[in-house]
Amino acid sequence: MFDVFANALFDLLTPGHMGFLLIGVTLGLLVGVLPGLGGIAGMSLLLPFLYGLDQSSALAMLIGLVAVIPTSDTFASVLMGIPGSTASQATVLDGFPLAKKGQGARALSAAFSASLIGGLIGAAILTLFVLVARPLVLAFGTPELFALTIFGLSIVGVLSGRNFAKGVAAAALGLAFGSIGSAPATGEYRLEFGSLYLIDGIPLVIVALGLFAVPEIVDLLRSRTRIAETSGLGQGWLQGLRDTIANKWLVLRCAGIGALVGAIPGLGGAVVDWIAYAHVVQTSKDTSQFGKGDIRGVIAPESANNAKEGGGLVPTLLFGIPGSGSMAVFLSGLVLLGVQPGPGMVGRDLNLTYTVIWSLAMANVIGTILCILVAPAISRLTTIRYALIAPFMIMVIAFASFQATRSLNDLVALLVVGLLGVLMRRFGWARPAFLIGFVLAGQAERYLYQAVQFSGWGFAARPLVLGIIALTVVSVWLGMRNRANSPAAGGDDATRTSGATLWERMPQIAFCAFVICVFTFALVESLSLSMLGAVFVVSASAVGAVATVIATIPLFTDRTESTANFDMDIEQRETDVPGGAWLLLGWLAGFVALVGLLGFFLGLVVFFVAFLRNVARIGWVRTICLTLAACAAMLMLASAMNLVLPTGLLQHYFDLPWPLR
Repeated sequence: MFDVFANALFDLLTPGHMGFLLIGVTLGLLVGVLPGLGGIAGMSLLLPFLYGLDQSSALAMLIGLVAVIPTSDTFASVLMGIPGSTASQATVLDGFPLAKKGQGARALSAAFSASLIGGLIGAAILTLFVLVARPLVLAFGTPELFALTIFGLSIVGVLSGRNFAKGVAAAALGLAFGSIGSAPATGEYRLEFGSLYLIDGIPLVIVALGLFAVPEIVDLLRSRTRIAETSGLGQGWLQGLRDTIANKWLVLRCAGIGALVGAIPGLGGAVVDWIAYAHVVQTSKDTSQFGKGDIRGVIAPESANNAKEGGGLVPTLLFGIPGSGSMAVFLSGLVLLGVQPGPGMVGRDLNLTYTVIWSLAMANVIGTILCILVAPAISRLTTIRYALIAPFMIMVIAFASFQATRSLNDLVALLVVGLLGVLMRRFGWARPAFLIGFVLAGQAERYLYQAVQFSGWGFAARPLVLGIIALTVVSVWLGMRNRANSPAAGGDDATRTSGATLWERMPQIAFCAFVICVFTFALVESLSLSMLGAVFVVSASAVGAVATVIATIPLFTDRTESTANFDMDIEQRETDVPGGAWLLLGWLAGFVALVGLLGFFLGLVVFFVAFLRNVARIGWVRTICLTLAACAAMLMLASAMNLVLPTGLLQHYFDLPWPLR
């Protein structure tokens, strides 16, 4: 065994290996900074360059990219309120409020240090675990995986804010949205409205950006302010490090959670940060600042987020079963290099396995150092007037959304989900609960069907299943206990609308009525399907409709002090632009319409000029310079990723030269 360790260490420290590792880390840093792209896009970009490389160098690039993205995606989550990837959504809840308070440096420092420690712990756990992981991973069949998805849904009790009924309804709405497309058990199409685009469901990246990025962009634009409410970011780098050290046991616990959940195929990628966030809320005595800028709300998900990569390598290397989407692309890279994942990775290829593990640890160190070096420059974005940044953010999230299916429908779906996100934020509906439901919908239904098919309904009596159910009960109990002090609406910083008249409560009532109609439509449409195809949607819709009715009843009574009564727009702020959120959503809709008419590139040019002149109100010289900068950045991205941008009606009738086509 010592010889294996020595050979792996020698391979790691060779100049060639370290050089390619640095290339992968640098590319991962660039990909991670761009919101919504994440590991799948970055790994896909890297695959064509693996041909002709030796195994050690190619694996170094792959691991370098995988390791640093969970660290670098923190920039967008903290500084812009946009999830850097699907695994950094929970960081937005407290990281962005800290940036708005002028504590962006503190939040980034805590996130980077926690992410570094989490990554190193994940690599250490993987080092010790790799020889004994096989029997443990094999113990998790579909019954246990179904129980784990139910455990994931149980954190709705923590993420539902002060009103539990609205939280349950939001999670059920997420389950309903996640059920769009073909049923796992029968292949029947559900709620797809005859659209080919919806056959495979709504892409996760679009839901994440629509729920979290669009509402934050709209809110900052309407308030006509900077991201940070103070002119400087503060001297918080050392303070963030102290925060991480002060919460060292939290870091260790969440890193362990991340490594464990990451090792479970198909579960960890999009929910591990929420599980860690729920854990810190459940175990904290003072929860009053969560969602408003509690540094623990940054440390917990970041330490788990990076540790999950080490855990995700367990099923990927030992069984050839990818633990997440990025691990699936990583698996493709292994096959291209002639590496055969499986039991042989702990036998004849054990040396290669430990080279991968220790490359992961080294990449975490290098990536954290690079992030700290570039952070001051990137952090200054928060002090710029947001009207100048917003068109670039809209461009970036539109570009990220377009990665889903490379169809104009991606932008239309982003607009629809963005509108839903704005309304949920306004009325205090828990967007994190919706996202958890959406993420786990397909897995919960698929695992339930397979568990019943393979084991019958007696699967619920299996020992591991019973243990996970017990954990779920404890999670629900802790969530209910702490609900009174939990952050409203999962992090939306606003007060309840106590004292509002019935007329002033009508927008809330109208939104609840709309949600009930959605549940009713989903339920009625599903009744025409077979039992296996309908049971999941019918169950989620029925629960959601009942929960929504419970949340609506207080709005018709004089119980205005009820936690169900919540409207952020009941009183307009002095700095709000005329027309509010609807006008700004109109600009986003206008951009989508321009893309449909003129194509992405020409639509982007027209949108930038119109937005900068009419909303940002700057002169022609600055408008032209910023528009040219945006076009250059977009063309560089499109060229680097070999991406054909969406075309419009203009390109359908005329053969235009690049880049207008």
